[in-house]
Amino acid sequence: MNFLTSTASQMVAAPKGILAADESTGTLTKRFERLGIESTADSRRDYREMLFTTPGLADKTSGVILYDETFHQRTSDGRFFPALLEDLGVLPGIKVDTGAKALAGRPDETVTEGLDGLRDRLEAYAKLGARFAKWRAVIAIGDGRPSRACLSANAHALARYAALCQEAGVVPIVEPEVLMDGDHSIGQAAGVTEKALLAVFAALAVQDVELEGIILKPNMVVPGKDARRPATEAEVAEATVACLRRAVPAAVPGIAFLSGGQSPDEATGHLRAMCAAGPHPWELTFSFGRALQDPAMLAWAGSDVAAGQAALAERLRLTAAARCVTSDATPGGADEPALEPVGPTAA
Repeated sequence: MNFLTSTASQMVAAPKGILAADESTGTLTKRFERLGIESTADSRRDYREMLFTTPGLADKTSGVILYDETFHQRTSDGRFFPALLEDLGVLPGIKVDTGAKALAGRPDETVTEGLDGLRDRLEAYAKLGARFAKWRAVIAIGDGRPSRACLSANAHALARYAALCQEAGVVPIVEPEVLMDGDHSIGQAAGVTEKALLAVFAALAVQDVELEGIILKPNMVVPGKDARRPATEAEVAEATVACLRRAVPAAVPGIAFLSGGQSPDEATGHLRAMCAAGPHPWELTFSFGRALQDPAMLAWAGSDVAAGQAALAERLRLTAAARCVTSDATPGGADEPALEPVGPTAA
C-alpha cells in the first residue's frame, strides 16, 4: 500500500494537475470533424503526441489519462506513449471502464460497465507501465433522477473497480460525475452530489478500499446549463467545498476536479475560488479534459504543433496557478505570477 499512497501523493502534488486525454475514438472523431480534421489512427496519434511533447509539460502535469488506443501506440521516435510520459517524469494512467449503459428497468439512467475481465486488463496495463486508472460513473438530475438504484449500482461498480486497481498496484481515480445537463439549481446539484459521494464512500468501505491510495475526481457543484440563474464563482466554491466536507473523508489525499462541460475560464476560476477558501483536509487539484484541450486542439487544427503546444502550455499555466492560490496568498503575490481575469465565457 505504501507504493499506492506514494503514487497518489505524486498525482496531487502542487502545483501540478492531471491531463485527461482519454476520449474514446468516437468522441475524438466528433471533435476533429467539427474542425474539419480527418480522424485516423495516425491523426489521433499525432494530436496526442503534440499534447504530450509540449515543452514544460511535466512542470504543471503530474499524470496523463490515456485511452486504450493511445496506450498501445508509438510516438514518431518509436516509443510507446506510456514510456514517453515516464521519460518526461509524468505518470501514465489508463481509462478502464467500457462506458455508461442503460440501467436495467430504468432506460433514462445509466450504469458504467467494464468489470468483466478487469483484473486481467489491469494486470496487463500495469506491466505496460500504467500507474493509475480511471472509471467514470454518470449521474443525471431531473424527472425523478437520480434514483436510489442508479446511485447504488454506480457506487458499487466504482468500489469494485477501485478494489481491483489496488490489488493490481494501480491507483484508482474514482469519478462519480453529476452532469450539468438540465435546468436544476445549484442547491439541487449540491444535494445530488452529496448523495452520490456518500453512496460511493459507503461502497468503498464495504470493499475495503484504502482511502489513502485513491484519488477522487468529482464534479464541481454548479447549476444546470439551462438553469434560470447562473452561480457566481464564490457560490460554486462555497457549495462545492461544503459538500465535500460533509461527504469526503480526510484520509483521501486529493480531489482532482473534472471540468464537466465548463469553459476553460469557468473551470479555472472555480478552482481558484475553492483553493482560496482553504485550508482544506485534502489537496484540491484538477483533472481537466476539454478545459485544457479545447484551446490546444483549435490552435493545432491538424498540423500546427507549435501553436497547439503554446495554447496547452498557457492553459496549464493558468490552471496550475489557480490551484496554488490560498486564503493567505492572492494572485500576483510574491510566489505566484499575476493571473489574467477569469470569468465565464461562451462555450
